[in-house]
Amino acid sequence: MSPQTIFQLHLVLGYVAWLLCFNVYIWPRLKSMGRFEALRIIATLHSFRFFGLVFILPDIVGPHLPASFAGFAAYGDFATGVLALLALLAARVRPLFRAFVVAFNLVGSVDLILDYYHAVRAGLPALAGQLGAVYAIPIIYVPLLMITHVAAFHLLLRPLGEQQGRAIWPLHQGPGG
Repeated sequence: MSPQTIFQLHLVLGYVAWLLCFNVYIWPRLKSMGRFEALRIIATLHSFRFFGLVFILPDIVGPHLPASFAGFAAYGDFATGVLALLALLAARVRPLFRAFVVAFNLVGSVDLILDYYHAVRAGLPALAGQLGAVYAIPIIYVPLLMITHVAAFHLLLRPLGEQQGRAIWPLHQGPGG
């Protein structure tokens, strides 16, 4: 198999595995708790996105990693991580917390979508080896980030007090679902 095919297969299977795991183990827990607590957990996960700066760290990624992808991915992740950290720091002021949660989810989801665009445009799947040690980020970490952005938007748009009776994606139906 070509490196491009392996990378694309890894990416698709990363989403499949995380969707299965999320629907069975994570989403039932998140929907059983209050919106604030669930969003705080999601913000905590995204607060580590400062790690995306590794895409521009010399000697960690290959010298031929397309700059059009690396720079945008690095700074988009960094901005998202800072906004998530600010959400956590503002947790005692609920309107401010909510504003930062909305902000990190908007910035973070747009970042990931544009990262995919830049990756395809720069031919990253064929150059996946240039990711070096950070290869795991788009394969393992990014699918979970995108899924939790969708979950956060779902929680933010859900009317207060509404109980969730179904999985966020109909892969697993629990009792009453």
